[in-house]
Amino acid sequence: MAGPCSARLQGDAAAFTAALRSLVNNPQFSDVMFVVGQEQQKVFAHRCVLACRCQAFRGMLSQAPVGSQDSSSSVPPQGPFILGNVQPEVFLAVIEFLYTNSVTLNSHIALEVLTSSVEYGLQDLCKFCVKFIKDTLSVEQVCEALQAAVTYGQVDLQQHCLAFIEGCTAAVVRTQGFRELSDVVLARVLHSDRLAVDELDLVQAVREWAHVSSAVLERPVPEVAALPVRELRLPLLAPSELVTLESYNQQDLLIPVENIAAAWRAHALRKGSGVPSRLCRPRRGTRPRDHHRHLEPHAK
Repeated sequence: MAGPCSARLQGDAAAFTAALRSLVNNPQFSDVMFVVGQEQQKVFAHRCVLACRCQAFRGMLSQAPVGSQDSSSSVPPQGPFILGNVQPEVFLAVIEFLYTNSVTLNSHIALEVLTSSVEYGLQDLCKFCVKFIKDTLSVEQVCEALQAAVTYGQVDLQQHCLAFIEGCTAAVVRTQGFRELSDVVLARVLHSDRLAVDELDLVQAVREWAHVSSAVLERPVPEVAALPVRELRLPLLAPSELVTLESYNQQDLLIPVENIAAAWRAHALRKGSGVPSRLCRPRRGTRPRDHHRHLEPHAK
């Protein structure tokens, strides 16, 4: 006699998702509330959905209330949970993903949703954010996206942002996002041979960045700029440009004297001897100068 047969039959996924979407921020049958952002907006949710979809929420919702003698998960905290450092729109995007496995993004919140996805350990949401950011990247936002990609270890997004910057460097270095890069990330950008901008313009952009960073961090210009300045290719500048650079440098000490001396030495010797080879390589956007034909870079 044949054994019983079994099968799993799939219903309409779209209808199921729509039904769950109707529960997003719906106070009906809600058993947990969050107070979100400076606006203190109330967001309603359901413990079972959050706990089964996200380990971070499971931990949050299973902690015993302060002062309780029972540390078991059978005594859930009463809430509301205060989340003052996240925008309501960002938190609602996270909730939408947990309920529907989809998310509605726009360019104003995508990077912050990416941050939340990392904080809550939601890898699929993180992938959605990375794809959206890559597809909608702009001159104004690319530096902020690159900074986030480095911070959260998103290698694919890092490479995509760097390629974008290499394609329109002259416009990117004039943005507020460029001036807000960390020294580590800026140094990574400056390491590229494919930047579409002249070295003189890069020096000026780094100088403006350094003064902004110095004011924000309350540290001297030479200190905040130490790492990025190593990537400036001073031997590519003409003698007259080096003279002007030295004049500006006397005011803010942006560039170590030995770096400028090395550039002058390259001119005097008519070759790149004693200078790291990468600092004598023209970038994609470097304007040709007469002395470039004499540079014969040699590694230290």
